[in-house]
Amino acid sequence: MQPGIDKACGEGLMPDSLEALAALGFDLNQDLGHIETALLRGIRFLNDQAASPKIRTHNPTTEAPFPAGPGRGIRRTILHQLLLDRAVSLGVRVHWQNSVQSIAQTSASSLHLPGSTLVHTNRQTLRARYLIGADGHQSRIAKWAGLEKSSTHSCRIGLRQHYAIAPWTDFVEVYWSRHGQAYVTPISSSEVCVAFISNAKFPSSAAALKHFPALAHHLASAQPNGSSRGSVTFGRSLHRVTTGNIALIGDASGSVDAVTGEGMALCFRQAAALAAALKANDLAAYQHAHRDIQRIPSLMSRSLLLMDRHPRLRARTLNTFERNPKLFSSLLQVHIGHSPIQLFGFDGLLATSLHILAS
Repeated sequence: MQPGIDKACGEGLMPDSLEALAALGFDLNQDLGHIETALLRGIRFLNDQAASPKIRTHNPTTEAPFPAGPGRGIRRTILHQLLLDRAVSLGVRVHWQNSVQSIAQTSASSLHLPGSTLVHTNRQTLRARYLIGADGHQSRIAKWAGLEKSSTHSCRIGLRQHYAIAPWTDFVEVYWSRHGQAYVTPISSSEVCVAFISNAKFPSSAAALKHFPALAHHLASAQPNGSSRGSVTFGRSLHRVTTGNIALIGDASGSVDAVTGEGMALCFRQAAALAAALKANDLAAYQHAHRDIQRIPSLMSRSLLLMDRHPRLRARTLNTFERNPKLFSSLLQVHIGHSPIQLFGFDGLLATSLHILAS
């Protein structure tokens, strides 16, 4: 594997993602140089359900700006290269094309460092005071460390495609239909990223677009830019993310459905918490912090997936948001951490959803 590493990704960083990244010493609003990105002013939900020829269907739309500054759309490969350059500038040594084959705990007497780990790769053996597994959903580090026990709440399939077209909005747009969601992120003055998420695999981006007629209309004159890339998106919680001197981070430590847009923010917040725990020589602190970091995104993910699973609930909820835009704005503030979760806890969201469904 070589930089910059690509991955199926919505390529949008919400304001809380930028704040978490800045807390790590990297201000994406200042450190871009001549790299072109796109400012994101808020979130827009659209019901993109194809109308029946015999029934007039109202497709509600609701939107809310971010309360304290914009987010940013940026190509995944560009972001990866920027973060890599920053790490190298701080003295981090990167060993590319080294595949970890196994790990083994060493005795204190052999290294005079209690809890050290030997990491055997295809090229060399490394000694680690701490070992951090950042190797994704199928983490081998988690398996070898006995941390793979988890609860999976959702599993869906994503497909990402870039389109060469000037963005028609500075909002991230989320199109809802009975076939899943398509979320559109401007990433430059001449390109948008479209991520389709569904319970079933789309054979191609062209096939996916057929289920989102309003979005297809926007993209009618656009050309796909590059090939599409797919992945599986999980809502998954691990029972533990630390053991001994080993810790997990990012998707290896659990994840939320991609429709939340919180994947990168979670990783950045976890990194800050892990750094503090390593400095204090206390991985238990990271275990507690990780649980807190995951809480709101996990609750919001489950709430959004209720809308995906229940068409009637989705239609009524989107209609409610359209009639009460302040409600949508309040939920967005909770989602990005600008309002207390106590105001809109998961139990409250679930009760509200069931009330909408029953009404």
